Amino acid sequence: MHEVEIIKPKKNKFDNSKGNKATKIRVVPYCRVSTDSAEQLASYDSQVSYYKQKIEEHANWELSKIYSDAGISGTGIEKRTGFKEMINDALAGKFDLVITKSISRFGRNTKDVLEYTRLLKKHNVAVLFEKENINTFTMQGEVMISVLTSLAQQESESLSANVKMELKMKMKRGELIGFQGCLGYDYDKETKDLVINEEEAVVVRYIFDRYNQGMGARVICNELMERGYKTKRGSTKWGDSTVRGILKNEKYMGDLLLGKTFTVDPITKQRLDNKGDEEMYYIKDHHEPIISKETFKIAQDIRNKRNCNMEKGRAVRYSRQYIFSSKIKCGFCDGTVGRRAWNSGSKSKKVVWHCIKSSKHGKKNCPDSKGIHENIIEEGFVKCFNEMCINNKEIVEEFLLTLEKSLGESQSKKELSKLNTQLTKLEAKIQKLIDLHLDGAIDRANYENKFIDLNRDKENLIKELNELLFTASEEKVMKDRLKVFKKYFDNKKPLKKFDADVFEAIVDYVILGGVDENGKKDPYLLTFILKTGLKPTISVKKEPKNKSNNGLIEKGKKICLQLSGDTCGDCGKAT
Repeated sequence: MHEVEIIKPKKNKFDNSKGNKATKIRVVPYCRVSTDSAEQLASYDSQVSYYKQKIEEHANWELSKIYSDAGISGTGIEKRTGFKEMINDALAGKFDLVITKSISRFGRNTKDVLEYTRLLKKHNVAVLFEKENINTFTMQGEVMISVLTSLAQQESESLSANVKMELKMKMKRGELIGFQGCLGYDYDKETKDLVINEEEAVVVRYIFDRYNQGMGARVICNELMERGYKTKRGSTKWGDSTVRGILKNEKYMGDLLLGKTFTVDPITKQRLDNKGDEEMYYIKDHHEPIISKETFKIAQDIRNKRNCNMEKGRAVRYSRQYIFSSKIKCGFCDGTVGRRAWNSGSKSKKVVWHCIKSSKHGKKNCPDSKGIHENIIEEGFVKCFNEMCINNKEIVEEFLLTLEKSLGESQSKKELSKLNTQLTKLEAKIQKLIDLHLDGAIDRANYENKFIDLNRDKENLIKELNELLFTASEEKVMKDRLKVFKKYFDNKKPLKKFDADVFEAIVDYVILGGVDENGKKDPYLLTFILKTGLKPTISVKKEPKNKSNNGLIEKGKKICLQLSGDTCGDCGKAT
């Protein structure tokens, strides 16, 4: 038999057997409290004092540094800067032992606790959990850590479930939860109500007015910046997504939708848009509105139509029996104006357009509205169009030039190309990460963390890309509208009679009735909302018995040409 020489093991710094210990152990305490309340912060201070004293009591220990995180949850390490600094220093060999009060102080996530204790052990750094009396360098250490950390994680999940249930109960009672602030409203902490901020509400109304007149989000952004209007955070730079977020926010009509997002789990804390995954709670008339429900509905109808146009990639044609069908709105109640035939089948048959609320449900529902003869509306359009082409030509040209310039300066195409390039590179990174994992070049823990991060970046990029696609779609629609309008406007030939093709091409809708420049209600006021944003108005009257001058337009009445956001030169009325 061969002679075997036994080589005795070297003593470990953490070996408690008899004999002389190795050189002094460099010790670092890790302290953490999960909230930033005064009571918990006092606990944090006491932890620091305790560990300083404890290290002084051990002759073979020396304090290297104290790492801490105050007011940070232990379910993840993303925001725990002190913890991450400690791990980096351990990998650099700056200390030998970490002491902490308990496993729950180190972390409530089983995966993270095991991953980082193993990583420290691999670099010859031990972790001592005082409460559980566990040293990671002992045989049973990791088993105990797995069990106890799982219990800590269950406790965290149970606490999260209780918090979620409490929030749902509050939402069921109609209480405002998680208000982060929105333009136009301030939060009253005493009454817990939303209060209108009048200075900001002006901007909100402007956004809805311009959008309902046919302007796209990009054009509205440019106008807001030109006027110096500020966002909620005080910035004069506006983004398309900000404007669109305002347009779809139900708070502006006084309602409140709670539960729009939800937390997937208490460990990753990932939040997703609630698309039917969790309960939502809708409260009508929760607070004072900035805009009417009718105005909000018009904006949503426009958004839905544009979304449909973008998805189909072509213009959607709406089937209408008459030229004015679905084109006229009541200026008093914002309701629909419908077509009625009086004395049908007789020689005195007349076709009028009247507010449906008044004509079908009783005059008390819209007492100020009147029925207007169809030929009067047609003649009113002819008169307004000719006035624009002749007497107001310079004003219209200047407006069109400004709009054309705004659309021409758009960077949508370049931004789309840039985002598509970024998306392609990101997808390549994800594929490379998958390949590395399959080849065994990266462990599962690191793979999962990086995969989650890259996918989160991808989701954000796709969201930004979709927003920009929507903007580009809006800009194309506006350019097409501008092109069609200029085609008829540059023709320089006034209309001799009503032309349905011209009306259909340049008019978005007509408002029947309203308030005149003197503040009086005028049921015969016609406002033509053009697809370029112009709003020519004219006051008409009933068809008189004496039909001289065709009886269609009052003599001496001026056409008021309104450019949104300006003051009319004829009537002095602010638009």
